[in-house]
Amino acid sequence: MRHAGARMKAKDIQKELAGLAKPEIAAAVGRFFKSGPGEYGEGDVFRGLKVPTLRRVAKGYRALPFPEAKRLLASGFHEDRLAALIILAWQFRRGDEALREKIYRLYLGGAKWINNWDLVDTSAPYILGPFLEDKDRKPLYVLAKSRNLWERRMAMLATQHYIRQGDFKDALRIAEILVASKEDLLHKAVGWMLREVGNRDRKIEEGFLARHYLEMPRTMLRYAIEKFPEARRKAYLTGKI
Repeated sequence: MRHAGARMKAKDIQKELAGLAKPEIAAAVGRFFKSGPGEYGEGDVFRGLKVPTLRRVAKGYRALPFPEAKRLLASGFHEDRLAALIILAWQFRRGDEALREKIYRLYLGGAKWINNWDLVDTSAPYILGPFLEDKDRKPLYVLAKSRNLWERRMAMLATQHYIRQGDFKDALRIAEILVASKEDLLHKAVGWMLREVGNRDRKIEEGFLARHYLEMPRTMLRYAIEKFPEARRKAYLTGKI
């Protein structure tokens, strides 16, 4: 039976998620998120839930108290952490400044829990970006220069919030910091955010590309120019701009 408000506990949602888990899905998801030895998600553990199911369950726990959401975020199960971030993002949008700051502080130090691309992408544009919107955005640049892959992806994905409002400055600056990154997951993130800029102002995106496209990793470039006309795409890919 679903508990209400302050009576909700992390263990309640964990029990519900465990009851819906499917081991055959867990094995496939573990491979998809590269949880094998030496891979970027090494050691992660999955219950075996599809995302729509997980979102449906999380929706029923939107009133989960902050200490319990924090406890859920520290779970050893990937889906529990994703559910916690979905809940926290929802609470952030509707919370007062005190709650928003608590969620932001938890997030800022949370790379040990927010440790795969889906966890970052579900949360950084909805917590990290919005919190810093009317504040000094220096924390994004600290994250962008971190040695931790997930913190760097957080910095890049947080700028999606600003891009959607037509503010490209931080996206371009952080892309410039990350343009020489070695990790494929950062190549995709940078290329994706550049494409988002170009969807709104292609001239600005092409200004960035003019300075960097010859040095950009191939995946990053392909993501960035995905929506360009075919002839323009080929010109970039063959270095003939």
